[in-house]
Amino acid sequence: MLETKTKPTFPKSRDSSVTRASSLSSSLMRQLWSIVEETQTNILLSFSDAELVHQLLRQLEFKGMLDTEETNMASSYLYSRLLLIRDLAKARLA
Repeated sequence: MLETKTKPTFPKSRDSSVTRASSLSSSLMRQLWSIVEETQTNILLSFSDAELVHQLLRQLEFKGMLDTEETNMASSYLYSRLLLIRDLAKARLA
């Protein structure tokens, strides 16, 4: 008896930020994470979610990296990665 091989199926993500984040260019993503690394730990840990995303976006905009569409995509990406950003900041303190 022959077995048919099927590809595993994965549930579709309901989180639209996953789709949006995947359209960020690699250079923009590298620049974003560079800014996260350069940002003072106390800012990463003490700002509210909205304040932190706004601060990081301002730094990207200051470097002339974003147009309006990229700003929206980067904002969604940052919101989806806030826990990781804060975990990395906490690890700096250790």
